[in-house]
Amino acid sequence: MNLKSLATLCCLLLLCACGRQLPFPTPSQQDLIVLTTQGPLTYTQDESGVASGLEHDLAEAFAHELGVGIQFITVTPDEIENSLASGKGHLAIGWLPKPLDEAQKSTAPIMQSRDIIIQHEASLPLDELKELKGRTVHALAGSRQLATLKKLQTNIPDLKVVEVAGSDIYTLLEGLDNQKIELAAIDSSLTDIATQFIPSLQPSLELSPDQAMVWWLGKNPNAELLARTSSFVEAAQHDGTLARLEDRYFGHVRRLKQADIVKFLERIGSVLPKFRSHFLTAQNISGIDWRLIAAVAYHESQWDPNATSPTGVRGIMMLTEETADRLDVSNRLDARESILAGARYINMLRNQQADNVTEPDRTWLALAAYNIGPGNFNAACTLARLLNANPSVWYEMKRVLPLLAQPKYYQRIKSGRARGGEAVILVENIRSYYDILVRHEPAAPKQVEKKTENRGLKTGSSPGLKLKR
Repeated sequence: MNLKSLATLCCLLLLCACGRQLPFPTPSQQDLIVLTTQGPLTYTQDESGVASGLEHDLAEAFAHELGVGIQFITVTPDEIENSLASGKGHLAIGWLPKPLDEAQKSTAPIMQSRDIIIQHEASLPLDELKELKGRTVHALAGSRQLATLKKLQTNIPDLKVVEVAGSDIYTLLEGLDNQKIELAAIDSSLTDIATQFIPSLQPSLELSPDQAMVWWLGKNPNAELLARTSSFVEAAQHDGTLARLEDRYFGHVRRLKQADIVKFLERIGSVLPKFRSHFLTAQNISGIDWRLIAAVAYHESQWDPNATSPTGVRGIMMLTEETADRLDVSNRLDARESILAGARYINMLRNQQADNVTEPDRTWLALAAYNIGPGNFNAACTLARLLNANPSVWYEMKRVLPLLAQPKYYQRIKSGRARGGEAVILVENIRSYYDILVRHEPAAPKQVEKKTENRGLKTGSSPGLKLKR
């Protein structure tokens, strides 16, 4: 434990003992301590312990603005208020509503959402609250939805509410999918994500109007921290920070149709096993998550090794003849050869991005270049600069790329026409396929890195590539 961490721990123990709020964090003495609940939009960890979530990323951005480190402490929803009061954290996140107690300080709204009923598509949808009479609705323990349902019980006495403890939102939704439970109440922000993973679900009845999601700082927060937090959240609403995070977590989940998702899930079981070993080998060579490579292959060919397009691209990774020659591919219709070459090519395109491009944008931009070619992609970057857009950020490039099909833009940079809009669709769909595979398929077992060379790319050149989705 380093001196800074030791100082933070001592400070926490001392302040918790006397029930005081934490002082303003400083680079030399203390990190920003954030209390958080578990949830797909707040704080979650993947198989290797990498944390993500819209609020997690926003809190990291706030700590970066303060110039301090950050520590997350997971608590249950019921523990938040007491944990803040006892000085266990500077602030709390967790898709929290505006406190009912006006003495409890909070930020300006981060987002708006409402409570809704979600159910299996085979059941009749609900249209009015009175239809809940005699029905059973499940909700997670400590959730805002549980509190909403308990309020509704005063007017709908026959409404039965089941509190689900020790579970997560996905387990609750899987109960709907296999029809072990009838109805569930969830946050409206999760509906698109839920139906992406479980296409048999459908949202129906709204239980509440829009409510603001905020960060809590307790009843007696440090005055400077309260001012800085409030200022940061308000600025994030206007400077693009929150918009970029919303796009990262929501921007791609509304594109696939239900039939597309159902078909993909079926092929995960029936077709993917034939090629899984090749995707795993590709990860071992390139360092790219095998599930991302598989997602690219599915979008390109639907895992058909004999796929051929009218433009001449062929194989499971749909390589052009020029790209195949560059990668020394002897047979584009050989699934293993195509998959390994495609993974190496994605890595090459990732490595060609500017040094200041971070993940996951580096990968999304590389996949756009995979679709339209490096030359057209570089033209799009030039156009982005002319339009005062940032070519290092996917959120901005996804708006620039479609302009390559318009003469007034591609003539401006003395470039040829390109189907940049198709590149955007490709990347966004791959993001959805990747999310689904991460949910349904395990990560590859860790392998000892080898020092062999692979046609110009060192084995493991981007080891353990993980993407915040």
